Amino acid sequence: MRHKVVGKTLGRHVGARNALRRVLVKQLFEFERIRTTKAKAVAIRSQAEKLISLAKRALATNDDAKIVHARRLAASRLADDEIVRKLFDEIAPRYTERAGGYTRMLKLGMRDGDRSEMVILELVE
Repeated sequence: MRHKVVGKTLGRHVGARNALRRVLVKQLFEFERIRTTKAKAVAIRSQAEKLISLAKRALATNDDAKIVHARRLAASRLADDEIVRKLFDEIAPRYTERAGGYTRMLKLGMRDGDRSEMVILELVE
């Protein structure tokens, strides 16, 4: 039984699953649009939106200590300084007036090889 089991396993063990999520979120922030399966997009969507909200809240406070703390939290989750810099300097200021819903999923249909449902996950303008 799956009582109190949170999240999808994506057919991987814990380390591979965490690495996959980290890479997909980094690519989403780097390219602002990725093409992936629906299961993977659903799995990383909330994580990406939480990171954007973290950056947005930190920038709204204008408190240097809170901004540094938020950058360190984001760096621990993303493990890439360039992406953290882009998140705080370019992506988060875009959404200061937006209450949520920073990503959009566009359905592409089924992949020919294994009939997996493919989507484009992108940041909303």
